[in-house]
Amino acid sequence: MPFAREENIIVKTTNPDTMAGRFRTVCATRLLSLLLLLLLPGAVQAQYTYTTNSDNTITITGYTGSGGAVTIPSTINGYPVTSIGEIAFQSNTNLTSVTIPNSVTNIGDRAFFFCTNMTSVTILNSVTSIGEEAFSWCFSLTSVYFQGNAPSVSNDGTVFSGDNNVTVYYMPLTTGWGGTFGGLPTVLWNPQMQNLGVQSNQFGFNITGSRNLVIVVEACTNLANAVWVPLATNTLTGGSSYFSDPEWTNYPARFYRLRSWP
Repeated sequence: MPFAREENIIVKTTNPDTMAGRFRTVCATRLLSLLLLLLLPGAVQAQYTYTTNSDNTITITGYTGSGGAVTIPSTINGYPVTSIGEIAFQSNTNLTSVTIPNSVTNIGDRAFFFCTNMTSVTILNSVTSIGEEAFSWCFSLTSVYFQGNAPSVSNDGTVFSGDNNVTVYYMPLTTGWGGTFGGLPTVLWNPQMQNLGVQSNQFGFNITGSRNLVIVVEACTNLANAVWVPLATNTLTGGSSYFSDPEWTNYPARFYRLRSWP
């Protein structure tokens, strides 16, 4: 299930390296975010402790995995995961990022308290409430991405207590967002590829969006078996930046996408 809407833009350009001027198809994929949420195998689900509720939903109560970039499963034993319980991940210093699935509606008090090496959080669009100090004292946290409407918070002043360098990003067409959320600044996540074409023998495009968004441009050569390679990191100073690919002629086709940084 994709994190956000996806639009494909296909542009035909002439290949300057071929005398016959055969056409090259350059496919640019615009993604507002690139995180895919997949059902995880049983071995991964076993990294969680949980309770099965009376309505056949799951509350995650703990995590025993090795950490790193963690994607919480949307189902366990066929039941939807609807809640991240109180202190479920508290003081887990091995987490570097977490993605919370569409099935989850509630994040409990201090669920990720003192996860000091966690740099980013992605929250898909079903979360409606976040408990006190849920992400407090996560000193490395820099980015929180929300796909849906602004959730309610138990205590707006404590959700991100001690997190001094965080920006909250939200999607177009969502509601409830203001200039701050949980005491943190908010930014509309709206990058777009525009004016795709060849300049100075290099394929490129303008990236536009909210001021100072940091965007990573990635490319692959086969969408069916995609291996995405980062090409450049662009900061939208003044709301725009230009990207060009000097190696585009080395490939019969190349696909591009935008993702957040880090």
